[in-house]
Amino acid sequence: MKERVVDRLVYSAYAAGWAVLKHLPEPAARALFDRLADSAWRRRGKRVLQLEANLLRVCPDADEARLRELSRAGMRSYMRYWQESFRLPVWGRARVLRDVQVDGFEQLREALESGRGAVIALPHMGNWDLAGAWVASLGYPFTTVAERLKPERLFDRFVAFRESLGMEVLALTGGSVNVVGTLARRLRAGKMVCLVGDRDLSEAGIEVSFFGEATRMPAGPAALCQRTGAALMPVSLWYEGRILRGRIHPEVPVPEEGDRAEKTRVMTQAMAAVWEDAIREHPEDWHMLQRFWLADLPVRETVESGPARPADPVVAAPVVANPVVAGPVVADPAAEPSGA
Repeated sequence: MKERVVDRLVYSAYAAGWAVLKHLPEPAARALFDRLADSAWRRRGKRVLQLEANLLRVCPDADEARLRELSRAGMRSYMRYWQESFRLPVWGRARVLRDVQVDGFEQLREALESGRGAVIALPHMGNWDLAGAWVASLGYPFTTVAERLKPERLFDRFVAFRESLGMEVLALTGGSVNVVGTLARRLRAGKMVCLVGDRDLSEAGIEVSFFGEATRMPAGPAALCQRTGAALMPVSLWYEGRILRGRIHPEVPVPEEGDRAEKTRVMTQAMAAVWEDAIREHPEDWHMLQRFWLADLPVRETVESGPARPADPVVAAPVVANPVVAGPVVADPAAEPSGA
């Protein structure tokens, strides 16, 4: 099928990012992306307004000035993710190991060395690509999943980039492998699986309470651990100056009572509680520019007039998460390509 004009423009923007921005002097690259973030913040488009609505749930006592301060910092953090990701191919292992500091890694090491395998579940915080490169640089490759983006060659480029960092990337749809089965085999072999898990990938997620309101989160991390015996470990990420900080939180255990569905619900709620505390501590580093809580989503009736479900849920890929056209040739750095 002939590639659409908009898809070609999206791909060209990303290609420019990789080809040009990674060769800029670092201070110039940081300043450029700060300007892009500030430009989007001042325009107060729908993404920025949604970010502020989400931040108000996290910081309900924030006045208007504080909320605007947080959203500006949030946009800068969000664009920093892209600035680092475009430049990551030229960083090198020593730079990655220097600029990432993670607490609690011994828990993950113990799970892997025992042969259990581990599911690392992250929210959309900090820079998950950089954290993944750090883990791989320590000699722990892992498997993850990517939503298939449009245009197709943009998806292929994202996958190639992440595989170059030491990740095995499975396409969520349209591939020749059984994604869940492959993840389960990796875990049974004592390997690691990493999934971004704070936004529901379907309309069948687990309903949880998050900052006092209902939302849905994917069942996959908890279900995989029940199926394979792997350890479920929530992770949080945030920035401290030039350093990406992270914390591997204690394992979320499988409850002793309840059927599989109830155990999955309890485990997913436990992860949500961990992320809630982390996001409350570092709200500017939670990159949630989409509608997230069920109260913000439109609803439609089911065929049998059953409970209403969110229509057209915002899909986030565990790897290609929140892709934006983030480059100097694009007017709005908070816009998203089709398929995101």
